[in-house]
Amino acid sequence: MTAVDARPELTAGARAESATDASAAPCPEAGTVLRFPAGFRWGTATAAYQIEGGATEGGRTPSIWDTFSRTPGKVRNGDTGDIAADHLHRMPEDVRLMKELGVTDYRFSVSWPRVQPTGRGPAVERGLDFYRRLVDELLGAGIRPVATLYHWDLPQELEDAGGWPERDTAHRFAEYAGLVAGALGDRVSTWTTLNEPWCGAFLGYGNGVHAPGRTSDLAALRAAHHFNLAHGGATRVLRDLLPSTAEISLTLNLHALRPLTDTDADRDAVRRIDAVANRIFLDPVFHGRLPEDLVADTAGVTDWSFVKAGDLEVTSAPIDSLGINYYSPSVVSAGSSESPSPWAGAEEHVAFTPAEGPRTAMDWPVDADGLYELLTRLRDELPGLPLLVTENGAAYDDYADPEGQVHDPERVAYLDAHLGAVHRAIEDGADVRGYFLWSLLDNFEWAYGYSKRFGIVHVDFASQRRTPKDSARWYAEVIARGGVAVGG
Repeated sequence: MTAVDARPELTAGARAESATDASAAPCPEAGTVLRFPAGFRWGTATAAYQIEGGATEGGRTPSIWDTFSRTPGKVRNGDTGDIAADHLHRMPEDVRLMKELGVTDYRFSVSWPRVQPTGRGPAVERGLDFYRRLVDELLGAGIRPVATLYHWDLPQELEDAGGWPERDTAHRFAEYAGLVAGALGDRVSTWTTLNEPWCGAFLGYGNGVHAPGRTSDLAALRAAHHFNLAHGGATRVLRDLLPSTAEISLTLNLHALRPLTDTDADRDAVRRIDAVANRIFLDPVFHGRLPEDLVADTAGVTDWSFVKAGDLEVTSAPIDSLGINYYSPSVVSAGSSESPSPWAGAEEHVAFTPAEGPRTAMDWPVDADGLYELLTRLRDELPGLPLLVTENGAAYDDYADPEGQVHDPERVAYLDAHLGAVHRAIEDGADVRGYFLWSLLDNFEWAYGYSKRFGIVHVDFASQRRTPKDSARWYAEVIARGGVAVGG
């Protein structure tokens, strides 16, 4: 074991109080434009398995999500990503939609089994060629490509060999990163190693609601460490292969946590979840250490002997920015969680309470202050590190009216509030360089199949017709003016 860190006291309550105080400050007059800094990156985002389709084309082999979606009862309505939004064949049309929006950046993910079908060996050029064409289309449209190397689609053959709980998967990922960088590194300047490793580890291996559907606290903790190791190893490979000007990043879905009451028990519940949800990634990546309280909390699960000498030096390879994905906050208290739980080592100590207020179609609370809290926390804990909001958006029950229009005022209100929170965080000193709206297109929403729509472009999955929603036109206006207009 290497150095560990104890952080017995959290300031989540203080951050929430600060956010409340800030939101109580005098509001700008209606019509005032909250302008973002010059050069602010206005983007949108997607993920390969959610939109590409072409599941068996060009040598692509199954990922864990292909297998999981074919397992009865795992995905709503038995939906799969076999066709999804057919982006593999409609990519030029989708890039034209982005150009019409005026986005400066597009965050996409590369399908590991499309590029390296078995997770080992040489790349399949047909797979790489699709991403070469995508990057060329983006650059031709004046849009900066932002490549994410992993958005949950582990090649099934690697899962059959043990998956992310095994060290070898981290080494295989670093090799794969080198293949993609070798093909695209001359034209892609921003690289993200992993998207939301918490979901991959704790939803995939902890409570099994995501692929590969395993339920083991030990497997989840091992996977979390190997995700960190994969990130660090890939970062080193990217540094060796990419120009010195390349930006290397990591995207985390950090949890905005609030205690139900101001009691010691509820504040300790926040501490426990912060350890297993946030600091399990932040500390190894940015400080080269494991949180001491996490190790203590999970002593009944593991002695962490899978962390080998030198691992934390690898995990803490320096990066250039941090991506934050945010949708809603969590309210926690002392209690117990349902089993199986994603909260390894905390299940018997922590309960979750639904937050009050409006909710999205995912039944997630709408609360933009949580985003402000995360951004200002990172301002304080990681000074000097540029931040990107790499996902933020909402699902609502959208439909095309008889005139073919899709009106989504709730989504517009959600996006407006959250961009306001980003602006407020920037005004208060957070170095936020960009905002990537999730998502460009309605798509395969993981275990929810096609029942939930996050896109600002409506997709009729039967015809694959794309229809920009009101929110797309609203976002185009925000980008054009460089900010959000108060009260409209």
